[in-house]
Amino acid sequence: MAKESKDRCVRAYGPLLDTLREAGGEAPAREIARKVADLLVGGTAERDRELKSGVNAAENEVAWARNNLRAAGLIDGSTRGIWRLTELGWKTHLSLEQARKIGRHDKIVGRQAPDESEPPEDDAEQHDGDATQQSLSLIETIRELPPRGFERLCQRILRELGFAEVVVTGRSGDGGIDGHGVLKVNELVSFQVLFQCKRYQGSVNSGEIRNFRGAMSGRTDLGIFLTTGLFTSDAQREAVRDGVPTIELVDKDRLIALMESKQIGVKPRTVYDVDHEFFDLFRED
Repeated sequence: MAKESKDRCVRAYGPLLDTLREAGGEAPAREIARKVADLLVGGTAERDRELKSGVNAAENEVAWARNNLRAAGLIDGSTRGIWRLTELGWKTHLSLEQARKIGRHDKIVGRQAPDESEPPEDDAEQHDGDATQQSLSLIETIRELPPRGFERLCQRILRELGFAEVVVTGRSGDGGIDGHGVLKVNELVSFQVLFQCKRYQGSVNSGEIRNFRGAMSGRTDLGIFLTTGLFTSDAQREAVRDGVPTIELVDKDRLIALMESKQIGVKPRTVYDVDHEFFDLFRED
């Protein structure tokens, strides 16, 4: 990790604690990582830079900041996908100078620093060390599908999520619209939804969001954009811009989460952890 990147990781300590406090003490990891990354480098080219692994560089730095603060006892990492302040973390307010005193990961835990060009591992994931590899395997499998196959997969996912009359059109010259469906709110209210599917390795930019919205014009006020890549920060802002129809964004991580929750293309398995407290009963002579 370059010196500038390491400095930014340290600069994230205070904003990360503050942002978690504003969220009530805990929040989804990706939500907090995005907010803090926006605070640090929002509006710059650095905000959308990606590592070779496809992970957003700025958000990866925030994840390492969280890892360091966890090692310092300020953040609890016991729940996968959730960042939570400890009692000490809630009380701690860090200036930049105080953040620098905490030091880097190797100084905190007294060991050689790991490769910070890759995302850190959550405590809750350590019992299942291949969880990340499974996610990578899943997304690579999806990326290997033909375009029509990915469209039909998205159709299946939307159906499992409760959408009705989901149809894949995939017609050329349709402004990128790949299909449509109906979202039924109750017995009286329903909305037509248009969706677009992109098998991307990189990131979808704001221009593609605007083009999709243009194709939606006069047809619906709700769109869904699904991709095997990521969305740039500008694309995320464009999707929820005031005064225009909202577009729901589904990136590779959200796609994986949806497929896992609905068990689409994945099989669950049982993992057992040792109950150390149970064995305390048998340690007495």
